[in-house]
Amino acid sequence: MQRVRLRYTKRGRLRFTSHRDFQRAFERALRRAEVPMAYSAGFTPHPKVSYANAAPTGTGSEAEFLEIALVEVCDPDKLRELLDESLPAGLDIIDAVEARTSGLADRLTASVWELRLDGVRPEEAGHAVSAFLAAESVEVERRTKNGLRTFDARAAVAALEVARPQPDRPGDGPCAILRLVVRHVTPAVRPDDVLSGLRAVADLAPPVPAAVTRLAQGLFDEESGTVTDPLAPDREAARPAPPKAAGPAAAKAPEGAGTA
Repeated sequence: MQRVRLRYTKRGRLRFTSHRDFQRAFERALRRAEVPMAYSAGFTPHPKVSYANAAPTGTGSEAEFLEIALVEVCDPDKLRELLDESLPAGLDIIDAVEARTSGLADRLTASVWELRLDGVRPEEAGHAVSAFLAAESVEVERRTKNGLRTFDARAAVAALEVARPQPDRPGDGPCAILRLVVRHVTPAVRPDDVLSGLRAVADLAPPVPAAVTRLAQGLFDEESGTVTDPLAPDREAARPAPPKAAGPAAAKAPEGAGTA
């Protein structure tokens, strides 16, 4: 059985699709592309697809991941093309590798997010970011199925800064762009929780909802503060091993050796 790991996006209006909506669209794409899927056993077999840490509904993403199991060996690049053609524009398969290592979900320990705050001046956002980072803890509330829950949004934030303004940004009003790196902890801290924290510590309240996009997710490197590509170990394992250096036994025999 072959396992293939895919990276896909949620762009434009399709950022509003729920995870369940994507699951249905993806399973239709698998059938349309005639992918030789492995299926689970039981009365209601379903294709073996493992989803990892899906982004919340309403947020865009450039870095969503899943893994599929196949009963026939397929070329990952060809598979990526077939599935991408079978999905609507905005749900794009942008990378595919054969799974040669274990624990994809274990390598998704942090995410990089971009938060676009239309109507907010970068200077105003900078003051709020400084207040947030200076706080030892920032308690926020979120309504869950079990009621209102209070938790610390500060502890999970590894980095938060105001990015440089985009010169080609449409519109004439002010706009602050925040770059956020957040660790995946329990309970999960989402970008909207950080925005609630900015409102709590500095009364930062954008006049319109923030446009949120996940730029990357993977292992968080504490030393460099970066988030690494979770598919890199599979690519590394697929590379051919370098040729071994010739040992003493393989050295050229001296001229005349072995002659009578």
